[in-house]
Amino acid sequence: MSIRPWVIVEAPDSRGLRRVTRGSETVGGAWSPGDLRRILRRLDFPDDVDLDDTAFICWRGGDSGTWPDRPWRRRATLVVMTVGLLASMVLSALVGWPDAAGALTFAQRMTGVLFMLTGLVQGVAAAMALDYWGRRQFRMSGAIVLLGVLIALATDSLLLFMWLEETEYTPYLLMFLPLWCWSVWALVVLVREDCWKGVPRPKRFAAGVVVTALLTGVSLAYSTMYQPAAAPMHLSLQAKFGAARADRGVPFVHVPLSLHMKNTGGIPVYVTNDIYTVRGRDATYSEFRGNQDMLRKWRESAGRGTTLGEVERYADDLRGTIISSGHVYGPGTWLEVGQEYSVEHVFQIPKEAPFGTVAVTMQVSYMRKDRGKLDVDKFKNPHYTWRPSEEGYYCRWESCGQQLVYSGRVRHNNNLINVTRKPRFLWATWVPGRRPLAAVSSLSHWKSGLSANEVRREQDRYGAARIRVEAEVPVTELLRSAGL
Repeated sequence: MSIRPWVIVEAPDSRGLRRVTRGSETVGGAWSPGDLRRILRRLDFPDDVDLDDTAFICWRGGDSGTWPDRPWRRRATLVVMTVGLLASMVLSALVGWPDAAGALTFAQRMTGVLFMLTGLVQGVAAAMALDYWGRRQFRMSGAIVLLGVLIALATDSLLLFMWLEETEYTPYLLMFLPLWCWSVWALVVLVREDCWKGVPRPKRFAAGVVVTALLTGVSLAYSTMYQPAAAPMHLSLQAKFGAARADRGVPFVHVPLSLHMKNTGGIPVYVTNDIYTVRGRDATYSEFRGNQDMLRKWRESAGRGTTLGEVERYADDLRGTIISSGHVYGPGTWLEVGQEYSVEHVFQIPKEAPFGTVAVTMQVSYMRKDRGKLDVDKFKNPHYTWRPSEEGYYCRWESCGQQLVYSGRVRHNNNLINVTRKPRFLWATWVPGRRPLAAVSSLSHWKSGLSANEVRREQDRYGAARIRVEAEVPVTELLRSAGL
């Protein structure tokens, strides 16, 4: 029998694993005497072989009683690391999938795909954790686990930073806040173990991680800040009176009114609310004696009807009477780039009209379609506040007036905002003859009262705006066109 031992048991590594070799070939690794006997049995050694028999086994860095492995600690670290990586994978998928599958812009879809890919890397890292805290058969397992933890730390830090901007409760907070704490702990554990030692070229690996992080940051910044604001938003309106027609059977004149809107900007827009109102204006005709009288009348009219007020030298006691009012296109509709919409209404005025002029005001509230996705099917259905059957919207008309309320969930095109904020709702109210209101808010009940600061903030975030146009014509011109 040769004096050279058949099997060599190397000294334990930092975890307590002892490499087992025969000749120049590594045949396994042992955590305990039981593991070593299983390896020896596979090599056709007898089951009752004496582990201290130097004719068969050579011990280096300790004898048969040196087994520093702490299995409970190693397995606990493995379980916590694997569960954290799998949870981070799920979070990345939840953040990325809505954008990857349904974002309205190409850049945001690519951002969603990027999050899905990072989730895939974290899934691979979870599988590699089994090897890294096991027998380490793959040299890159530690580096892959480190990459997965760095991705989790970056993602959770981004979500936490965005959440701190408004500190609103969201169910996702119960996920990314504990995962942020876990990722810090996992990074400390991996750094202490020098997990990158198995990487053939650690500098290139580190450079690749840095470049990937920079590209990810640039992509997020582009899709979140620059791209949604780069395309201009513009809506053009036109209101025009047509030639009136007299009806011999009734003492009224029919006046056609043409309303037109066109999306002349570079992005599609939602119409969140609109109205047209035709008013007949009457006045007492006289002449003011001087500028001081005009200023006094202007002060009295400011804030009533028209916010800025109005005054004329030869017309006093200006009065407006609503003749016709209604929707133009309707809340919940939208206009693609270059799309236009026209409609004609006909209203009546008496042949002996007590008005000097007839004016129309057309106002449209709209919102960028590339900033958010509106639940149009729900939003376009009005709720009548004076009907007791409208649960959640009913309010006695003595207290709330009589108005139409539109409500629908709106989701931001960047899902990072959705997971770090409360759900947002688009509210719109409509009353004939009054300025239509539309606002995005976190309130789920329309009678709760909107915060002015929140309305302004959400208006900027979702790109909401409004535009109006006015036209006025003398009644004498309408009657002349009717042949009167």
